[in-house]
Amino acid sequence: MDTGFTEEQNAIRRTLRQVLAPHSGPDEVAAAARSPQGYDTVLWATLAREHGLPGLAVPEAYGGAGRGTLALALACEETGRALLPSPLVPTACLVAPLVLALGTEAQRIGVLPRLACGELTGALVVPPDTLPVALGLTSATDPEKRAGGGSPDGYGSGSASGDGWAGSGRAVGGRPLDGWSGGGRAGGVQAHRAADGWRLYGEAAQVLGGHSAGLLLVAAHAGGFTRSRTLFFLVTEGAAGLVRVRHSALDETRAVARVELRDVRAELLGGQDEHDVRAALAAIGPRVAAVLAMEAVGAADGALTRTVEQVTSGAGAGRRPCGSPRAVRARLAEAYFRVHGARAAASYAAWTAGADEAGARSAGGIALAAGLEALRFAAGEAVRLHGEAGSTREQTAHLCFRRAAGDDLLFGPVHRLRHQAAEQAALYAAGAEEALDAQEGNAARTGAGKREAVRTDAGKKEAARTDAEKAETARTDAENGNAARTGTEKGDVARTDAGKKEAARTDAEKGEAARTDAGKKEAARTDAEEGEAGRTDAEKGDAARTAAGKEAGV
Repeated sequence: MDTGFTEEQNAIRRTLRQVLAPHSGPDEVAAAARSPQGYDTVLWATLAREHGLPGLAVPEAYGGAGRGTLALALACEETGRALLPSPLVPTACLVAPLVLALGTEAQRIGVLPRLACGELTGALVVPPDTLPVALGLTSATDPEKRAGGGSPDGYGSGSASGDGWAGSGRAVGGRPLDGWSGGGRAGGVQAHRAADGWRLYGEAAQVLGGHSAGLLLVAAHAGGFTRSRTLFFLVTEGAAGLVRVRHSALDETRAVARVELRDVRAELLGGQDEHDVRAALAAIGPRVAAVLAMEAVGAADGALTRTVEQVTSGAGAGRRPCGSPRAVRARLAEAYFRVHGARAAASYAAWTAGADEAGARSAGGIALAAGLEALRFAAGEAVRLHGEAGSTREQTAHLCFRRAAGDDLLFGPVHRLRHQAAEQAALYAAGAEEALDAQEGNAARTGAGKREAVRTDAGKKEAARTDAEKAETARTDAENGNAARTGTEKGDVARTDAGKKEAARTDAEKGEAARTDAGKKEAARTDAEEGEAGRTDAEKGDAARTAAGKEAGV
């Protein structure tokens, strides 16, 4: 796989950079944006007829160049670098792919060649703040308010089918919901079939390029309560009942308008009115995200380049920088890192948009989030490091800052883009391993593979049972050993108690013997005393007899 740009693709970038350089100054950009059409019509004619810009992704059979999404993304990178006001994004990224996907052969032949040569510009009419939802880039429900982290069916979960999505106009069970196409019985744009064809009634605000587009592609709700569906209709400029008013916008380089349809006659896109168009919108979502991401990267790179020139030229001219040199270099290095990381993501998304449908949707959302974040950071640093000049409304740094803020409102916000991309990549799914296998194409295993997996699982279970039995045996042996040790300890305790009892008996016998000896001694003393008393009495008797003899002698 060769991920580098071809010589032809590099030539597109070089040529457009040279052509747009004289028109990228703040005065030229402001003059083009404030013109009645919202862009420089002479420059647009040059880009369309001489360089084929709006027809880069249109097939050659319909008057285009057939170079694919990557070539168109590279062209938009250069228009973003110049902050060019133009109808390129709504014409080439939104209207042309939908006409190619849904239109009849007659509609393709009648519309696509005129779009490819720049003779006709287009605009996609959807209610305000719903374009990223309609394209499947964000969810219709705030992820922070979603219970359990789940997502409804339909666009919110990356699925083009399912009636539970709020934008489908029908909830589960047939109850209508308000959605981006005006679901239910009121709001948005409603379509009904009349005797002379389809009629549209309603309005939509913040339509990109809607005030000057020669062809409007209107998403309208049809079918009422019972057969609710979303259809696309073609409305040409000058149609009776069509009112278009340009709005003031935060980013004046992206002209937006309010489109009012008052019983306007319209042509159904495609030959059938039974099929919902949400699948076609979901299909072009990754391509639109990749192109918008490359445009944001170009604008961020342009802001970074101009900021570096401002800082270096200011130091050479003796102007005091807005901060220490080390701090300035750190901020510029951070901006450089973000811009080049976003360019890599956007290039990959543009490459996968036509080559790998499975990974294109999440790659497109991640790339657009990275591009918008890089643009916001680079624009903020440009305003800060330009000093007082950066806060001037007409200065290029401020124009870039408003482009960043406006794109975040139109196509973001960034955290919702990332959340939706994570859901589409099954990062939040309970069965993440099964989803990854399905994404990589490993879910469709052969029968032999399944049997092998079953045998492997059986072997693992058998090994687990064997390990469990061994563990049980070890526990039993351990318990027996503990019991034996306990019996031995009890025997030792018993022997110790027996020894103590024997010692007690020995002590008792010794005490008894001592008491016997004491008694014997006491008896001996008693006998001795008695013998002493007998001797005393004998002596007394002898004395008495002596005394008596003496008396007798006298």
